Amino acid sequence: MLNIENLRFDNNGLIPAVIQDASTKAVLTVAYMNRDSLERTVETGQTWFFSRSRNELWHKGETSGHFQLVKEIRADCDGDALLIEAVPLGPACHTGEISCFYRSLVEFQREDSRSVIEKLFETVKERKANPKEGSYTNYLFDKGIDKILKKVGEETSEVIIAAKNSSKEELIYETADLFYHMTVLLVSQGIEPSDIASELLKRVK
Repeated sequence: MLNIENLRFDNNGLIPAVIQDASTKAVLTVAYMNRDSLERTVETGQTWFFSRSRNELWHKGETSGHFQLVKEIRADCDGDALLIEAVPLGPACHTGEISCFYRSLVEFQREDSRSVIEKLFETVKERKANPKEGSYTNYLFDKGIDKILKKVGEETSEVIIAAKNSSKEELIYETADLFYHMTVLLVSQGIEPSDIASELLKRVK
């Protein structure tokens, strides 16, 4: 395992750090650290950086409240760059965007690399914001929380029955139904996947 003494800081005493969402693996930002800010990051469990423009340390979230809770710090093979996995407590970018990398320079046609869970949440949130005629999702939102909870309860029972039947195919199908209705419930309550991921990470010890 590396320690700070093994790292290679540049001539200005800095090392680039890529901050990655511990849950989604999205790159949130790239910043610079010096030895002091890295040591404070290790000590506090929250990201600290060095501002080249202001020539001073800065604690991410100190003003905005959007702290980044560090889960792991890795160094690359040469020891001259860091990858920090963190749980963001809000947008990483000063513009209010989740990631600083929200603008495309060049875009090639490729497979969507987002997780199925992320895409499901985005689709349900889109239906909530822009209702579509004939949408089952909008039907649930229109009926309200009691209907949504009833469906979650029904699907939970179906998962239990599928498991008791020892049917892998049935269990997969019913679990997918439960995931979908749970997503509708969470979106209705304003809960994001990152909120669930943050809670789950507390339990992975």
